[in-house]
Amino acid sequence: MTAQTFRTPQLVLTERTFEVPLDHDEPGGEQIEVFAREVVAADKEKDGLPWLLYLQGGPGFEAPRPLRQLTPGFLERALTEFRVLMLDQRGVGRSAPVGPDVAAQFAPTQLADRLAHYRADSIVRDAELIRRELGVEKWSVLGQSFGGFCCVTYLSLFPESLREALICGGLPPLDRSIDEVYAATYRRTAEHVRRHYDRYPPDRERVTAIVATLEAEDVRLPGGDRLTASRFRQLGILLGGGEGSELLHYILELPWGSPAFRHDVEAASSFARNPLYAVVHESCYAPGLPTNWAAQRLLPAEYAEDPTLLTGEHVYPWMFDDFAGLRPFAEAAQILAHRAWGPLYDVDRLAANAVPCAAAVYADDMYVEREFSEQTAGRIKGLRMWLTNEYEHDGLRMDGGRILGRLLDLTRGRE
Repeated sequence: MTAQTFRTPQLVLTERTFEVPLDHDEPGGEQIEVFAREVVAADKEKDGLPWLLYLQGGPGFEAPRPLRQLTPGFLERALTEFRVLMLDQRGVGRSAPVGPDVAAQFAPTQLADRLAHYRADSIVRDAELIRRELGVEKWSVLGQSFGGFCCVTYLSLFPESLREALICGGLPPLDRSIDEVYAATYRRTAEHVRRHYDRYPPDRERVTAIVATLEAEDVRLPGGDRLTASRFRQLGILLGGGEGSELLHYILELPWGSPAFRHDVEAASSFARNPLYAVVHESCYAPGLPTNWAAQRLLPAEYAEDPTLLTGEHVYPWMFDDFAGLRPFAEAAQILAHRAWGPLYDVDRLAANAVPCAAAVYADDMYVEREFSEQTAGRIKGLRMWLTNEYEHDGLRMDGGRILGRLLDLTRGRE
């Protein structure tokens, strides 16, 4: 482990780099670097605080970077009693990032075999090695979205290492088929799209006109990719956030073809910065079976009939042709789509769980189906669920202090 410490007026930040096995079943094999940032309040630097591990959503996104205003929002509350470790999950941020340069080094089959080690089970095993290297007996874990999936995997693999588990919008289905998952997310996405048009009626006509133009013309984004109608319709992913409808409207109100419009569409639909998200996304929902491009197979017929319906957090095989940043991964992604994945959760261990747990489940979550989350909550012994309609999927970002405080109260029996 290497470490370097920096100080801001409010925080002490220690940047740590660890060596972990690419394949945890071969601990003596190839090693990769994993980065994590320790954050502690400046006035508590010498205190013997317990640790809180933060696991970011995604997959394929690094931990947020702390700023002077103590963003992300949960951080201010967390630092009142914790030393926080913000993990860049393997393959992103400063943790041996996987990009086109890495893809170019391997044949497609070899690349697919490597990328199979970037799911929640490997991330949790990384965290466990880091915990031991830091000399932490037990720590708390806070997981947002996919980070919550990782928390449930942690409860399955190493519950003895956890003081408490806190989950926000991230209780995964334990044994639902991926087809059930995607059928549910399409229904939920269509509901969000219709609500958006109820709020901003002119946007429906705007989308109709844009889709027709894109189907007839070769329109290029600033980075050079063609803006296809399918790519444009992926803007529906914005609608899963608390401010998503406004963000979508502000893109659609821009003059057609203007630099601002093209820039904002590209920024909202780009996977070039974090290609790992697209490559392993469906595998998060595939414990024990292949995905076979579930989002593509389950695309409802109404999407062909209604051009104003937008898609959400869905990954399609055509993206690996249309997005320049994903093309180096195209053949490997095809291989992974047909891979028989191993299990991520131990349902027997979860049923006997003794770790205090709490989860915020968002009633209208567009990304993680509420019904399946409620079922999972009932199968993790002792988990206390907070079902709320006050937030969308990004509740932790919107009101992190309150949500973290509520979850801590639930795990400690204060509510």
